[in-house]
Amino acid sequence: MRVRWLGRVPYREAWTVQRAMSSRSDHDYLLLLEHPHVYTLGTNGDPHHVLVEPASVGAEMIEVDRGGDVTYHGPGQLVGYPLVSVGSGPHRGPEHVRRVEQVVIDALVALGMPPSSVGRLPGYPGVWAGLDEDEPGSPAPRKICAIGVRTSRGRTTHGLALNVHPDLSMFDHIVPCGIADKPVTSLEAEGHHVTMAAAVDAIIASAQTAWGEVEDIQRVTDAVRADLATVPGVAADPAGTVEGGEVGGNGVVEAIPVALGRRPPAERALDRRLRRSGVDPGAGLSLGERKPPWLRAKAHMGGDYLGLRHDLRDLDLATVCEEAGCPNIYECWSDGTATFMINGSRCTRACGFCQVDTRHPLPLDVGEPERVAQAVGRMGLAHAVITCVARDELADGGAGGFAATIAAVRNRTPRTTIEVLISDCKGDQGSLDTIFGARPDVLNHNIETVARLQRAVRPSAGYARSLGVLARAKGAGLTTKSGIILGMGERVDEVLATLSDLRAVGVDIVTVGQYLRPSSRHLPVARWWTPGEFGAIQKAGMAMGFAHVQASPLTRSSYHAREAAEASASGRVSSGDRDAGSPLRVSTAPAPPTAPVAP
Repeated sequence: MRVRWLGRVPYREAWTVQRAMSSRSDHDYLLLLEHPHVYTLGTNGDPHHVLVEPASVGAEMIEVDRGGDVTYHGPGQLVGYPLVSVGSGPHRGPEHVRRVEQVVIDALVALGMPPSSVGRLPGYPGVWAGLDEDEPGSPAPRKICAIGVRTSRGRTTHGLALNVHPDLSMFDHIVPCGIADKPVTSLEAEGHHVTMAAAVDAIIASAQTAWGEVEDIQRVTDAVRADLATVPGVAADPAGTVEGGEVGGNGVVEAIPVALGRRPPAERALDRRLRRSGVDPGAGLSLGERKPPWLRAKAHMGGDYLGLRHDLRDLDLATVCEEAGCPNIYECWSDGTATFMINGSRCTRACGFCQVDTRHPLPLDVGEPERVAQAVGRMGLAHAVITCVARDELADGGAGGFAATIAAVRNRTPRTTIEVLISDCKGDQGSLDTIFGARPDVLNHNIETVARLQRAVRPSAGYARSLGVLARAKGAGLTTKSGIILGMGERVDEVLATLSDLRAVGVDIVTVGQYLRPSSRHLPVARWWTPGEFGAIQKAGMAMGFAHVQASPLTRSSYHAREAAEASASGRVSSGDRDAGSPLRVSTAPAPPTAPVAP
């Protein structure tokens, strides 16, 4: 079993990921997370059990394909989705429910609840507290964990919702699980004040008993941490150690180490994110350190390169090759290929690795799609790559620009295959459908880094959201692609786990390259990965079943994009490097200093 702590994830995004992993992967997964306020109604649910308009109490209402009635999910509630194989037979569903119940019961006992007080209540699925109370008038039993599952073709989705310390008043707006005469409780209400981290660890330990050995555990570090003692360089005692503070998304005031307080706010925030992710921002390579030989790209400004540059200037087009400082620009431009960047050149996000302009974006240029099409025609491209800056201020996140550009290129050069490298559009299904509906030949969305480093590397994005975008694209019948950057503090085992997650949601093509620090304001380089290590990662990725794996120090998202697309379209498996290096050993990359990671 692979275990993933995903942090706080909107319900629909998590639902997309679990369905993709359950149907496309043979591996068992346990996804652990929290949801924003949401009510879900199962296939047997009674809509009359929803007593208020959900939006009036700040919640969504979603009808889902699990069994059971209506329930609530929200902050402070640990949600677990075991995606496991249960075989066939009429008893597989009930047996799975009992196993999930036992996982929760064992975890609650480990967290300090008396064994006699927690367990099953005949006729009522879920886990109950107060089973040993028999005084007249006692509000017993009390439901502490709801369970609802679905089994399809021998695989499961949905799972458990354990109340750790949620706002129990949110249950007052529904008839929880359709049971009107029995109250809902939580660990906190029962007098057990445990952290979400402790609850997660207890569930993981119990899951190993139920489903066998855990292959690997990956955790997305949360953006806001109340337990300052777990953050490297920050003590719980603020006297003389911290000064000031910033209010996080949940109202918790975060302390700032004195040493960070003297730096510009943006750099201070970056340092804090790194520390929460277990990376010492002062331990990386210096900006002036000489690059190893395999990272020194030669400049070849020949006629082809200069001619392409002139054409792009003439058409007033931006390329990510220039804006992101791609080291392959001379090779690709000399070969007549470039990655066009649409929706302007100013991005509404500030990812820690990227040097694209983050000033306030300008209005969209309605003539841009046609000029991109003209450039594709002039260059005679067989395969065109189109990317964009993030435009979160737009209602569609810039999706319309992709659709218009794809249409313009297809109209002018119908034989050109088109690859798009998109942002996550904030996970909005309508915006993503606009892009999917334009039917690009390859849909690329980069996950960028491992789960633990997501919040440090790209604080406006999310690991689960990216997996969800890729899963939706694959579900729409598109060839899918993603990329990872190495050298920001990740470990080998984390890279392999990320590749396995990408494959589990159906990704066809993957790129892996070395991070190069654009400036002192960006993430430090933790280390240089060697060509042999990239080759070994490539071999590991090919063994996972990707159609094409491009992995080398200078690999970027669009490097050898045409070859990758052709390999995927033909159904053959190919690597982007003929020399795949030596077998990968997990111990080849030393683990960076890590802090206890709390959900």
